[in-house]
Amino acid sequence: MVKVDVKYTKLFINNEWVDAVSKKTFPTINPQDETVITQVAEGDKADVDLAVAAAKKAFHRYSEWRMMDASQRGRLLLKLADLLESQARYLAELETLDCGKPVKTAEEEVYYSASVFRHYAGKADKITGSTIPADGDVLSFTIKEPVGVCAQIIPWNYPIPMLTWKLAPALAAGCTMIVKPAEQTPLTALAVAALIKEAGFPAGVVNIIPGYGPTAGAALTHHPDVDKVAFTGSTEVGRIVIAAASVVNLKRVTLELGGKSPLVIFNDADVEKAAQIAHAAAFANGGQCCCAGTRTYVQSGIYDKFVKKAAEIAQKRSVGNPFDDVQQGPQIDADMFKKVLGYIEAGKQGGARCVAGGDRHGNKGYFIKPTVFADVKDDMKIAREEIFGPVQSILKFETFEEVIDRANDSKYGLAAGVITNDITTAMSFAKFVRAGSLWVNTYDYVTSQTPFGGFKDSGIGRELGEDGVNQYLEIKTVTMAVPKMPQL
Repeated sequence: MVKVDVKYTKLFINNEWVDAVSKKTFPTINPQDETVITQVAEGDKADVDLAVAAAKKAFHRYSEWRMMDASQRGRLLLKLADLLESQARYLAELETLDCGKPVKTAEEEVYYSASVFRHYAGKADKITGSTIPADGDVLSFTIKEPVGVCAQIIPWNYPIPMLTWKLAPALAAGCTMIVKPAEQTPLTALAVAALIKEAGFPAGVVNIIPGYGPTAGAALTHHPDVDKVAFTGSTEVGRIVIAAASVVNLKRVTLELGGKSPLVIFNDADVEKAAQIAHAAAFANGGQCCCAGTRTYVQSGIYDKFVKKAAEIAQKRSVGNPFDDVQQGPQIDADMFKKVLGYIEAGKQGGARCVAGGDRHGNKGYFIKPTVFADVKDDMKIAREEIFGPVQSILKFETFEEVIDRANDSKYGLAAGVITNDITTAMSFAKFVRAGSLWVNTYDYVTSQTPFGGFKDSGIGRELGEDGVNQYLEIKTVTMAVPKMPQL
């Protein structure tokens, strides 16, 4: 086991490291061997109140942050990106320790996250309003202003990228924020907080409060001085968040929620390439991905050949110590481990044919074998519900019209994919499928520039790209009377 130095375990409020008011702590667990890594300060309502007060003060009209030039905000973001890269290996090892992600993947995610900060550094001084040719003797124009104090609640599956998706656009816009990392993975958020302070962000601009959803999370979503909530997580919790955000005041809300994404493969596709793309779509991050392409629809002409190839690839997927050169580490915790195994059993009992995996890997830690089911029907539990684990369901289809209807027959609409050599088929699929992201002959390709978010129960609003920063802005319309010129 690689020894990783855990440097930060306290709350980060107003650029200071503090114990929880209650002095309570909670354990964060290593999913590889089920041992306690360390104890982390457990924030709750009293701590949230302090953090919100710090963020509110930092957002005051005459504060250092509000008076700062937009270009200087951009320079601070660039400094933070540089610091992130300078600590890439340490952050990756800390992430691997806390969430079981293969360390090579974790390091790639740190560099990706730095690119997101750089993207929004360039946006900071390019947030502009517009002039409006309003009727009458007036001059009208708009100003875009930061929405204010933001609560940002992030998930455990991509802790550093999800932190970055929230922080970068909000900082570019000039907001202040309180971040609650997932209780399963608080360590890297706290480590990034230290870099935020080192970069030179003023006190109170970013505050990090580890804790549990029903306590710290609820205190944030209900707080009267919070102007916006941004949440990434399950649809079930998303419903709770949006309800809570309207109890005391009408907070702006951005939600990036669950998915059950279809990947549709037509007869003209190269089976080998298609199977590799579909494998990555289903098994990336151990299947712990909201947009995972776990409903793999394959046209009947290549179905049997595809199933055989998909099983072969899954059986070769390396699972084990995430500090080694493996493709897949453990699932995040005992609850998700049991939940995923329960779905695998439901697939077997429901009549699907298990052609790879189907059980735990080893006898210690939360490891699950990459599992592939064939002959899956649309009404099976494994085809309807989000599993969030390494399980691929392969379904057969005949016609384009049929598969479009089946792909859209879901309460989710986060992402979708299509693999075909026919441009008409690809563009028609893109037109008719109901999903926030559509990938053609690739999958899960997300960059700083491309908006990400879902239709239907997969969320509200978008992150990344131009839309990402707009979620943290209010538009103010200014109209000024212009006296008529005297007649000469």
